[in-house]
Amino acid sequence: MTTTPNSPFPKSSFPGPRHYRPGGEVERAVLHLDMDAFFAQVEQATNPALRGKPIAVVGSKKRTVVVTSSYEARKYGVKTAMTVGEVKRLCPHIIFVPGNNRKYIDTSVRIINILREFSPEVEVYSIDEAFVDITGSLRLFGGAEAIARDMKARIWDEVGLTASIGVAPNKLVAKIASDLKKPDGLVILTAAEVPGLMETLPIEEVCGIGRRTAAKLHSLGVSTCGELGRYPLSVLKKKFGVIGEYLHCMGKGLDSSPVIPVGKEDDIKSIGHSMTFPYDVEDTDGLHRYLLVLSAKVGRRARRAGCAGRTVALYVRFADFTGVGRRTTCHHHIQLDADIFETAAEILASIELLQPVRLLGVSLSNLTHTGRQLPLLTGERREFLLAHAMDSIRDTFGDDAVAYASVSDRISEAGVISPAWRPAGPRRVDPR
Repeated sequence: MTTTPNSPFPKSSFPGPRHYRPGGEVERAVLHLDMDAFFAQVEQATNPALRGKPIAVVGSKKRTVVVTSSYEARKYGVKTAMTVGEVKRLCPHIIFVPGNNRKYIDTSVRIINILREFSPEVEVYSIDEAFVDITGSLRLFGGAEAIARDMKARIWDEVGLTASIGVAPNKLVAKIASDLKKPDGLVILTAAEVPGLMETLPIEEVCGIGRRTAAKLHSLGVSTCGELGRYPLSVLKKKFGVIGEYLHCMGKGLDSSPVIPVGKEDDIKSIGHSMTFPYDVEDTDGLHRYLLVLSAKVGRRARRAGCAGRTVALYVRFADFTGVGRRTTCHHHIQLDADIFETAAEILASIELLQPVRLLGVSLSNLTHTGRQLPLLTGERREFLLAHAMDSIRDTFGDDAVAYASVSDRISEAGVISPAWRPAGPRRVDPR
């Protein structure tokens, strides 16, 4: 692990860079940057009174969970998704800080701009993570180590935050490497060093292997990546279908996926939004009000991206945390709030509500890219222009600047930004 100047974390050694093959050919080098306890770090950097203290970033709603915590809090066992009550029992003196999406977005964009100075191939993986293909920048900036050190120093000097970096021949291993020596770590691996790392690495440590897949692999006697890489490919294909071969490659530390810069991502498959209520809702009118808010958010993002969809999905989570999801496909593509709401309301009416509802989620899929074509019929054109006028007002003056009459008392949804955030496009989440 290496540290940046004035970093609060101690120094230690790390593998040196060896990114040139014997024949002189440059080995592919992919860098994964992972900000350390990002939301908590931002809060501590912008409020000196919080530095060195255990803090937990939470949503602003009454019923909330920990989004992330500082490293001082993690020493007490505080983890993401814990309730406020659980955290207080572990660390009575912890400081709860409501999340501020505007600060996190601003900081993330500044970091992305720093990364782009080292390579144009920057893929925003989430608000606090990014992949950078630095293969073409190695000679220009003096190698992988120099690039990683300079990135960390620039982020510390200009933003006041520490980051952990992993560099490897592909995205899969780079992400693993960045997590090996957090916080403020730097690990550089060559292709020759990958097999040794994967041999004893637990399968749960690999991005893409979730709990269910890991459980199935354990039932086959596979617990490490080395064992996964040696497992008969034919059995993996039979057990896991089309992803069996991909799992086999993951076990060997192989990954051919490219770094995809912002703006060159594949077309999105769906646009969705969900909301946890401040209290459980039982009456249909109350659920419809939330459903309209969600439909408006999905519609606005669809119109921003020039998309319309045929399939509307609704997810309902009840008070006991059980849930049900259903979807329906329309005869034509839709993107207006009213159309999405009416379809979602029909789905809701088909679900038997035996207990109060804790959360609703609405999504639009089966998408087509329509641009901003005006409908021919007068009534449809009026609705289209009205929707875009409301979008323009909200873009200029904020989400609360205009609302439907039935939700004019401003249903609040000021949670912390989704990890699926992107700086542009339909995955962008507007700061609150």
